[in-house]
Amino acid sequence: MDLKIDVKTTGISAAEIEKTRTKAYAAQDRLWAGKDDFTGWVKLPMNYDKDELEDVIAASYKIQEQCDLLIVIGIGGSYLGARAAIEALPAYSGKYPRVRFAGNNISGTYHSLLLEEMQRSETCLCVISKSGTTTEPSVAFAILKDALISKYGKAEASNRIYAITDREKGVLREEASREGYKSFIVPDDIGGRYSVLTPVGLLPIAAAGIDVRAMLSGAEAMMSSPKWDKDAVDYACARFLLMESGKSIEVIEYYEPQLQYFAEWLKQLFGESEGKEGKGLFPASLSFSADLHSMGQFLQEGSRVFFETVLNVEKPDRDIKVPESAGSLLAGKSMNEVNQAAVNGVIAAHRNAGLPVIKIDIPEMTAFCFGQMVYFFEMTSAVTGLMMGVNPFDQPGVESYKAEMRRELNKNG
Repeated sequence: MDLKIDVKTTGISAAEIEKTRTKAYAAQDRLWAGKDDFTGWVKLPMNYDKDELEDVIAASYKIQEQCDLLIVIGIGGSYLGARAAIEALPAYSGKYPRVRFAGNNISGTYHSLLLEEMQRSETCLCVISKSGTTTEPSVAFAILKDALISKYGKAEASNRIYAITDREKGVLREEASREGYKSFIVPDDIGGRYSVLTPVGLLPIAAAGIDVRAMLSGAEAMMSSPKWDKDAVDYACARFLLMESGKSIEVIEYYEPQLQYFAEWLKQLFGESEGKEGKGLFPASLSFSADLHSMGQFLQEGSRVFFETVLNVEKPDRDIKVPESAGSLLAGKSMNEVNQAAVNGVIAAHRNAGLPVIKIDIPEMTAFCFGQMVYFFEMTSAVTGLMMGVNPFDQPGVESYKAEMRRELNKNG
């Protein structure tokens, strides 16, 4: 396990952590037993379908040959994991398609601009929806599919559409079978926010030129690491104890902008898994050092309803030396050295102000490490949810807005 978890600056004693571990281990054992619905992700890194993976990789090669623009259509867990990987692990070679995302909002402006980009690009679509009826991706797919047919004709458009959906039922499964789209399965036993390491995430990630075999190997290494039981459980225990002490917000902070969408995925993972029955931590995210100039005052001296979790990349992809013209304090240092001084300085200032801070060191942003990160946070979220006494794998509250939205559409239409 290459991630390093530091909970020493949370104000929680080692004795409190030790006392809470029993509850965390019981939750972990329950997950490993596999008797609850939607726990297929727990053993996935060592049990994934190797033939399916090779099929995914073969399809990704075909996408790379067909297009220079891949539009991934999905919302929530159907796209956030893929976007997190693609943003965090950019392929610097120009031989891979640009990846854009659609169906995660209902903005006419946003999708009009995508249509314009389609007109000047060789394009493929990857539509991800278990049911095929979720409003945002359904609208986007209808619009973009019509544009693809107009551009290439129906037969060639079908050859450029890749569907990831239910194995047997649903509108999208029926259409994929009827029109001959290349298709993959959304597993029945894995919910969307836990699906990054299934075809839901792996196909777009592989098409973007990222090594998905290494990603799965990283997840397996995390799952089987001797350090796993202690470090992962300690993070879950710290989160649980901080909530019990009255904290209600976890602020996820990152100093490398490429982690923006990883933080967005974490917000969904934690928020949708834990926020039930009047319980749960509200996940927020901040991009440092930029947000220190807007939220730094609140963090230092504002309401004490939150704790901080810092994602620190120890060896970023690239670096630049600061020139002499920057002044004596900075000249000769590297940008990464200055950035690390910001990491350590902010933690020290916030610790001195009495704020609980958890630090997670990530060795480097590789596909292997990304796979470790995915599995680590999936397990943390599920364990913490079970410790709180909620089901981490359903989302009944999400259906409320969908029902009201359908009512409004029927009223106006």
